[in-house]
Amino acid sequence: MLTHIAVPYESDEGFLRLVRPRVEQALHDGRHALVITSPRRLELLGLPVDSAPSGEWYRHPQRALAALHEYASGRRTMVVGEPPVEGEGWIRYESVINAALSEQDCTILCLYAALPEHVLLTHPAELAADGLRPSSRYVHPAELVLAGDRTPLAEPVGEVRATAFTAPELARLRRVVADYARAAGMERGLISSLVLSVSEVAANSVEHGAGHGTITMWTNGREVVCEICDPGGALTDPLPGYLPPEPESQRGYGLWISRQLCDLVQIRGGEVLRIRLHMRLRQSA
Repeated sequence: MLTHIAVPYESDEGFLRLVRPRVEQALHDGRHALVITSPRRLELLGLPVDSAPSGEWYRHPQRALAALHEYASGRRTMVVGEPPVEGEGWIRYESVINAALSEQDCTILCLYAALPEHVLLTHPAELAADGLRPSSRYVHPAELVLAGDRTPLAEPVGEVRATAFTAPELARLRRVVADYARAAGMERGLISSLVLSVSEVAANSVEHGAGHGTITMWTNGREVVCEICDPGGALTDPLPGYLPPEPESQRGYGLWISRQLCDLVQIRGGEVLRIRLHMRLRQSA
């Protein structure tokens, strides 16, 4: 079962004191060990582990979650990481780990030079000076509410294009989105990712929602935003698109894919379900 621990440390010496003996024990026990940190710290650790630079691993919350799930699935593992402390996407990442990897035999140590308040909400345990102790403030991922979850979505900017769609029009919808993104100046490789994300969400509206919907598109010069509105109403899944579908499942891939491909996915329920997909115009933006 998953063990997810917040580990505050103050120096390189503290890093070695807390991490090295636990990784050594994991390797001795036959676990696969992954350490996500700086090259300097990895050299300081000096152990034969799998590794990834923090700057590459922690580029995108949902992609990092997918990579972590892939590494831990079906084997005994230990993961040591230094996740970002700012941004609701990363707070949600730390929280959702507890649901996404709940059945895996994995120990995760999350290192923090300073322990932000939200860490005790997303980690079931903390490694304190007197040893391991449970967090009395831990909140289950399905119950964690962040400030941005209830903030009204910003109004579209500039010229807005809207079009309705039904099942027979999904192919046309994909062409419309591709043409719009291309005209906005989006890089070619990103266009296909945006089109796939919109197609997955729209197909869900057709198959599991009202059977039809509306897409609204606009750009602010930095990104293209596509909002799919489904009059079928709110989602019932408390963690929509955050948890990987079961390998044998034929459903549940739409939002999981969209969250990985897009820079940001926002969802608001009510009488009309609104799913807003954000995609930068350029990779380097």
